Amino acid sequence: MKKHSNPSSEDSAKQSLKNISNSESSEPAIIEKQLITDTLESNYMPYAMSVIVSRAIPEIDGFKPSHRKLLYTMYKMGLLGSTRTKSANVVGQTMKLNPHGDMAIYETMVRLTRGNGSLLHPYVDSKGNFGRNYSRDMQFAASRYTEVKLDKICEELFKGLDRNAVDFIDNYDSTMKEPTLLPATFPSILVNSNQGIAVGMASNICSFNLEEVCRATIAYMKDPMVSLMEIMPGPDFSGGGVILYDDDAMQQVFDTGRGAVRVRSKYRVDRKQNMIEIFEIPYTTTAEAIIDEISELVRSSKVKEVSDVRDETDLDGLCITIEYKRGTDPDELMTKLFRFTKLEDTFSCNFNILINGMPRVLGVKSIIAEWLSWRRACQKREIIYDLERKQNRLHLLDGLAKILLDIDRAISIIRNTELESDVVPNLMKGFDIDALQAEYVAEIKLRNINRQYILNRTADRENLIKEIEDLNDILSKPKRLDALIIKTLEDVAKKFGKPRQSELLHIEQAVTFSADKMIEDYNLKLFMTEHGYIKKIPLTSLRSAGELKTKDEDNIIIEKESKNKSEVIFFSDKAVAYKMKIFELADTKPSELGGYLPNILDMEDGERIIYMVVTEDYQGDILFGYENGKISKVPLKAYETKQNRKKLLHACFEGSLVIAAHHIFEDTDFTAITNQDKVVVFNSTLIPLKTTRSSQGIQVIVSKKGSKLSALIPLQFSGMTDPERYRIRKTPSVGYYLKEKTLDFRQITLGDV
Repeated sequence: MKKHSNPSSEDSAKQSLKNISNSESSEPAIIEKQLITDTLESNYMPYAMSVIVSRAIPEIDGFKPSHRKLLYTMYKMGLLGSTRTKSANVVGQTMKLNPHGDMAIYETMVRLTRGNGSLLHPYVDSKGNFGRNYSRDMQFAASRYTEVKLDKICEELFKGLDRNAVDFIDNYDSTMKEPTLLPATFPSILVNSNQGIAVGMASNICSFNLEEVCRATIAYMKDPMVSLMEIMPGPDFSGGGVILYDDDAMQQVFDTGRGAVRVRSKYRVDRKQNMIEIFEIPYTTTAEAIIDEISELVRSSKVKEVSDVRDETDLDGLCITIEYKRGTDPDELMTKLFRFTKLEDTFSCNFNILINGMPRVLGVKSIIAEWLSWRRACQKREIIYDLERKQNRLHLLDGLAKILLDIDRAISIIRNTELESDVVPNLMKGFDIDALQAEYVAEIKLRNINRQYILNRTADRENLIKEIEDLNDILSKPKRLDALIIKTLEDVAKKFGKPRQSELLHIEQAVTFSADKMIEDYNLKLFMTEHGYIKKIPLTSLRSAGELKTKDEDNIIIEKESKNKSEVIFFSDKAVAYKMKIFELADTKPSELGGYLPNILDMEDGERIIYMVVTEDYQGDILFGYENGKISKVPLKAYETKQNRKKLLHACFEGSLVIAAHHIFEDTDFTAITNQDKVVVFNSTLIPLKTTRSSQGIQVIVSKKGSKLSALIPLQFSGMTDPERYRIRKTPSVGYYLKEKTLDFRQITLGDV
């Protein structure tokens, strides 16, 4: 079917375009150009700041706004020390302060509960199913089924709230007041973990043991230079586990507020049933994630020792059961699982806290210092509040004291006053007191005008005077103020402190997985050629092999027998040592040339390998001979590194070209030969052992008239027929000219050493 256009629609469209064109020519444009930076600043920046300041980053009292609003609502509902109420009731009441959906508020409550187990010291005492922090799939029940009240520790969060300890502000619709912070009497910011993701920044604060935090705070108040790590050595997670303690890494966390804490699961072994039961896992993972990872390792055949893994968590707590095959070492299996699954995980610390509305990343000592500064201010406000109330009370009693001097006259004034409204003014005139004092006197009941009442009020006035003097003294003496804070911290530690949940294990004592355990070990031979080729041939292949293939004009100069898990060190003429595991070299057939060392080791142009050492335990010494006639002796242990470095610079003396190296296990005789056929025979005992790799050694043969050391050979391989003729007992020596027939010239390889 042929389509027909609508003429009226086309005409109207043309007319619209014409109108727009005319309006553009006669009126200014509606849309204005604006720099993207200006748009971000005016539109996006307020949102970003709101998320940072009012949502995601905790403040010095240890809470985000959502936590604070929820707990304060429960406090106002009278849920501190009372019976529980339905969670839905709390959620509904919290909406008066927190304008969010009910599920967002309820999820906030869930994390604070004892039932969920996310916090080291839960703030909400709960009844019902609140899920578990170690489970990804265990969902919490709906709010209409669960019940909550404030936990006992919340007494320390609200203490002083009714004594003007903190400021109050209007809620979102100005119908209620809410505190800006909760006047916590202990550093709750460090006691319970807190995570939050804002815009462009995040916060991740781990929990520390309450008793340790209180003791550390007290110690800091007494000596700001105290080492906090001696008192609170590390975090303490609600899920327990084992913290692999690294002094340097932990010191970084304490100093900067950033760093990583490695946490390992706890397990027990039932060797009769070939089972491993994991009952504590890292705080940062879940049981389901661990089971999924182990299952994947089994499916991919990376872990062949596991026959079954299942979740046996019940009312008694977490339990992941791993069944292993007969003949498996369960502890070795666990080290492998620690390496490849979240049975060992890392908590990344980022102590980002709002201080006076500004986000700051602080170390532990700085956090305690900021908390103390804030807590002192709260304590002062409480004391000032008490002081003002007592002063007001004293003011009233001062007026009463004047009345009591002539009580009959006061009664007479009241009886003779015609109008009730004139009673207060007449008392003011009669006794020279102010309106508040006169009002207080006028309200005294007739039955109270007796001797006992007068004596009691007089005693009250004397006590008030003493109390006011004491409060003023506290305000004027910072040490007395600190003594109150210390006493409170001691009480909190005694009342709510509990043993550590997480065990501390020094990282050097922890058994870790080594990739070497997955490497097959076998006997082999290494061959190095003059042109820099390396051949690794298993002995099983070597027995049936014929002649080893090399390039034309190339010769094998070093031959070493070893094992696949041993280490090999290559020394170059540029004073560089290259280290690698032998299993990193590919097996070579006898008919192949082998690997080219300059490519394998990434050597510099013109650099040449002069010696190769194979070792398992770094025993023995290395003897270096230099072109200038000097010789040095360095223990092989000097080349052992904890970080498994592949390239060691300054491996030997760099002031002269190194012409030879030898690995010796005991002192032996050597022959040194110069290019002018001068020879010395010496024992390596003449060369002192130096722990510094780059030691220049001592002069053994003196360089004269351009002579250079050209060879350093063990005496037994030198072929000398009269070695005692050339032996020296001390260094240095000018050497002896080589006589004919003294040296039996034969082909000598470094592999003979």
